[in-house]
Amino acid sequence: MDDRKREWLKQLPKIDELLLDLEKKGFLDRAPRPLVKETCRSTVENWRRKIMAWKEGERGFSPPSTAGLAEEIILSIEGLHTCRLRRVINATGVILHTNLGRAPLAASALDRIIEVSRGYSNLEFDLEKGERGLRYDHVRDIICRLTGAEDALVVNNNAAAVLLVLNTLALGGEAIVSRGELIEIGGEFRIPEVMERSGARLREVGATNRTRLKDYQKAIGADTRLLMKVHTSNFRIIGFTEEVDLKSLVALGHEHGIPVMNDLGSGCMIDLGLHGLQREPTVEDVVAAGVDVATFSGDKLLGGPQAGIIIGKATILEKIRKNPLNRALRIDKLTLAALEATMIHYLNPERARKDLRVLKALTEPLDGVAARAKKLLRKLKRANLEGIRFSLKEGMSAAGGGSLPGQEIPTMLVVMTPLLMSAVRLEEKLRLLEIPIIARIAAADVLMDMRTVEEDEFRFIPEGLKTVTSAAPPSESLR
Repeated sequence: MDDRKREWLKQLPKIDELLLDLEKKGFLDRAPRPLVKETCRSTVENWRRKIMAWKEGERGFSPPSTAGLAEEIILSIEGLHTCRLRRVINATGVILHTNLGRAPLAASALDRIIEVSRGYSNLEFDLEKGERGLRYDHVRDIICRLTGAEDALVVNNNAAAVLLVLNTLALGGEAIVSRGELIEIGGEFRIPEVMERSGARLREVGATNRTRLKDYQKAIGADTRLLMKVHTSNFRIIGFTEEVDLKSLVALGHEHGIPVMNDLGSGCMIDLGLHGLQREPTVEDVVAAGVDVATFSGDKLLGGPQAGIIIGKATILEKIRKNPLNRALRIDKLTLAALEATMIHYLNPERARKDLRVLKALTEPLDGVAARAKKLLRKLKRANLEGIRFSLKEGMSAAGGGSLPGQEIPTMLVVMTPLLMSAVRLEEKLRLLEIPIIARIAAADVLMDMRTVEEDEFRFIPEGLKTVTSAAPPSESLR
């Protein structure tokens, strides 16, 4: 071993010495002693590995003193007191940004979460009968009234909903699905793999771009348990294509006594075509087509919390409800509270469009977005921020979240052209603020898309940029 390495290893303090130093600083009350001791041990071990990996000629390497190690340990433990899940400003223009939490909740949903969680609730208690009830009853009636379905059930996300339906209806048998609908969406969620885990056997029919009704007819056999139609979610097949409409598939299923399932994915509750967007099949459309069971997400186009909603015929839903797997996938009281509040908005579709942030962002006219952009631009110019030039330009937003693939939505961008640092560096600094601003880069500019930024978030942006510019020395211009 190199003599220098040997000397550095000798200089590393003992764990008891570090604990004594931390105790003198009054730090041991910030976390349980075993946790502090383990942090001391792991920090010292980390430095031991760094020393052993050091090579002759590496510059800037200097093992810390006991006091330096103690400060490193303090920072590590203080970090445990800081919540990692944080609010961010989504200035990307991706409305249903999966990485940024998808749908922001309406104020009414937040109020209901607080009200229900501050004390006890009637989660599984029937107040009228004075006996145990079902948690699903709180949202079942309003979902059925709004969609026309006979029954409804809610689990923790749409992947869980698909898994539960397949496991209930097709365990040990075949589920027939078009080859062009065997999709993968975010997080490597693949329909074939979910089917495998459910215990159902996949039976592919048709070609990638063309599937006809006769393809399903030929595939039906003694082991067929389910006919399945899947919304292709985050992609479109264009050109020489053909698919079977839901009504025809339902008629075929009923002819053979086989239930038909439709995985809708996003779960649209209003006609987006009325607002200049590509039309998505609504949940009401699917129920009207006579489907036996359908599944969709709560936190996409619905604009609510993460949830997987299952609707359909009462006899089918009763089987699904009795599946033991249902208990492992059920939702909690906070999700139920938020979902119920979200669904109430749809009793007045115009109110839903204004109050549910996802729907507002999707359907807001460009004039409204531009007015918000101009207001922010004035604020930024009044803030006298040195080192950044601000301007406006038109651009395009996206729905995101596997919804409305290929749909571009006109928007207005606030353009930040940094003069003392690179656009990459400015984007990074914005991302590391206490209230992070998540923007996008285009050449030498950083862009904030106003379609996904609300006016009540403006107060964070000038202050954040002041922090960024005041900490930027001239030398950063080359970074």
